[in-house]
Amino acid sequence: MEPPTAEALRELLRERLRAEHVEVQDSPQLCPGSFRVFVVSGIFRGLKTLQRHRMVNEALKEELGRIHALEQRTLTPEQWEAERGSFA
Repeated sequence: MEPPTAEALRELLRERLRAEHVEVQDSPQLCPGSFRVFVVSGIFRGLKTLQRHRMVNEALKEELGRIHALEQRTLTPEQWEAERGSFA
């Protein structure tokens, strides 16, 4: 079974999590089906990291059987803005 594409995962996360920003990196050097995702969404407000990651897993539940490894980074828009501002 072929792993999903980075673009397919990006679109699913954007749509299902109403994400303001999504980055998906395919990491085939690790192994096929390995991905890193970075998601910024307002629905993460008030949630702990584990709760956010569970939401990402739920959004990708149909694809998880074809994903070997999934590294996640999840932020609220406010956290992302503060982080980007700290580099200015």
